[in-house]
Amino acid sequence: MSKTSNQVSNQASEEAMWRGALIPSASVAIISLVASTLFRHKSGLLGALLASITVILFFSVHLAIAKLSRNLDPMATMALAMFSYFAKVILMGAFLLIITKTTNPATVDRPSFAASALAITAAWLGGEIRAFLKLRITLPLPQTGTQSGVNAGTRSAKEEEKKKGV
Repeated sequence: MSKTSNQVSNQASEEAMWRGALIPSASVAIISLVASTLFRHKSGLLGALLASITVILFFSVHLAIAKLSRNLDPMATMALAMFSYFAKVILMGAFLLIITKTTNPATVDRPSFAASALAITAAWLGGEIRAFLKLRITLPLPQTGTQSGVNAGTRSAKEEEKKKGV
């Protein structure tokens, strides 16, 4: 596979992953916005809206990091993934602390925020898993000692006995 076709394949798979996760999470976000508005009125709407934006942004950053690190060394990719994870956790904690300290519960409904965030997170993860399973990505396996196109480690015991003359 040429480098350009591999890049197109990677780009298509990244778009499929993002689309596969975004569609169910956006659907759940809309449902949570409507339900929160019906049950908690304006404060429920603001809580669900804030949760929707937060969750979708949080998980989109993860896919953007994966896109940026696709051509890096595996150790650098792991380091970048760990850094981005811890940075997101720290920023999310700071964001939640700021929201709880600066907003009135009558303005942003906490239960609506929590229920919406959990539902949208479950939808995103389910959609991302489903999209990944549909991709059927083939991973290149490392080449080890091969003889005439057959891997030496895959011979059966009977083939080994025949070779030795037993």
